[in-house]
Amino acid sequence: MSKRNKHPARHRASRRPPASGRKPSSRLSVRDVTTSADELLDFQQEFHSLFQRREQRAWFLWYLCGQLSNLERKTIEPMILALIGANPNAVRGMQQFIGQGAWTTTPILKQAQSRVADWLGEPAGVVIADGSGFPKQGEHSVGVGWQYCGHLGKLANCQEGVFLVYASRHGHAFLDERLYLPQDWFTADYQERWKVCGIPETLAFKTEPELGLEMISDLVQRAVVPFGWVTADESYGKSPGFLKGIEALNKWYLVEVPADTRVWLRTPPIEPPGPSLFGPARIHPRVRRTAPRPQEVRELAVHLPRADWQRRIVKEGSKGSIVAEFAFLRVTPIRDDLPGPRTWAIFRRTLGAQPEIKFYLSNAPTTCPSSEFVRVSGMRWPVETALEEAKGEVGMDHYETRTWRGWHHHMTLSFLAHLFLVRLQRLFQKKSGVDDRPSTSAQRARDRRPTSEFARHPSDTPLSPTPEPRRLLLTSQAEAFEAAQTTPKPAQRQSLVVISEVSL
Repeated sequence: MSKRNKHPARHRASRRPPASGRKPSSRLSVRDVTTSADELLDFQQEFHSLFQRREQRAWFLWYLCGQLSNLERKTIEPMILALIGANPNAVRGMQQFIGQGAWTTTPILKQAQSRVADWLGEPAGVVIADGSGFPKQGEHSVGVGWQYCGHLGKLANCQEGVFLVYASRHGHAFLDERLYLPQDWFTADYQERWKVCGIPETLAFKTEPELGLEMISDLVQRAVVPFGWVTADESYGKSPGFLKGIEALNKWYLVEVPADTRVWLRTPPIEPPGPSLFGPARIHPRVRRTAPRPQEVRELAVHLPRADWQRRIVKEGSKGSIVAEFAFLRVTPIRDDLPGPRTWAIFRRTLGAQPEIKFYLSNAPTTCPSSEFVRVSGMRWPVETALEEAKGEVGMDHYETRTWRGWHHHMTLSFLAHLFLVRLQRLFQKKSGVDDRPSTSAQRARDRRPTSEFARHPSDTPLSPTPEPRRLLLTSQAEAFEAAQTTPKPAQRQSLVVISEVSL
């Protein structure tokens, strides 16, 4: 038998694409690959103090390794089998760490947000709120119910999460998350499931826009992540409470709204409370009856003069420039049947024989240039990309835990795995000399750690506007499981060997 056919099964396995479908890159040297493992150990070390127990710190590292692997299914049992070996105790230990472990996600998310600010932050940054569904079988998982699942594009039995993603010229990363609990779960029929799933007794029902606003308010209060804009799809845009909440935070929004959103071109006069010609006196103000009726934004779009439409480049894509036509109007939207604050209506129309129009409202001032509206209108794609990356690369949707605590634990660690890929991309771009701008003094101090050759580089390079994640497969000898119960030492770094692709 020839050498080519001596090990046909091994040959076929080596040619399988990774779980994400991306082809492996051959542009990394052995030294680059080793450095990636060093960086992972340094990265997880930044979060060690947020875990109270030594065992938790060890499981944290193993879980990250599993999520960064090229396993087809990144649930706990395949992770343990690939990283540690056939060890039932290890399976039970990791299941307990995720599902019932006594560690909180809030400090970890705050630390991750600080890193997002360091690596990607800029004043013109955009915070994107969006939901994503996780299809499930059965009715025992926390928050599961028959509801719209964006992942499938239809009603399905699923869990729904609300996510915040940060986007800037330098890249994108996750900031925060909430699990949406349907209203049915607040009825008496679900009391027993609350106990089984470990849902906090003080939890109150909140809509997805309310959960999104809660997270954005937390960001503003902490003032760690710099951003000037908030954007979201029409499910948030049709919520007056969400828009008013963003205004109260002194942030600008550019949010998609439904086509039947009603506005006035000019603010109508208001009649104050007072006596009525018929019946009792009015106790609430109202729009004067002689005022013109409000119009739907799709009506306005139909009657816009051709000269009002401007062809603009939204962003540069992998296949060339993305171009659309825009029109801008000052309008007064309806708020609780009364005129709201004066805002911008932005119309974005695709090119072609059958153009599609999207409608936006924005509270930006009259001095805001139209180019900024064009830029921000193209900044919703990072949330879709981030969710696709997290589900395809680090197993965000590969979980089997059913508890409230387990869902939040898994999502938080998925954020960190994705953030590590963002970090890795920065380092390899730095190595290739993409940008030689100086870093902040704090960042340079962190980057002087002797464990990484890239960390000693004197420059701080931002991510590409269209970053691609970095995928790693980390394997270990079974006996390394015991070694990981303590903080890794430099010599123990050899127990983690990167043996798979890193896409550049």
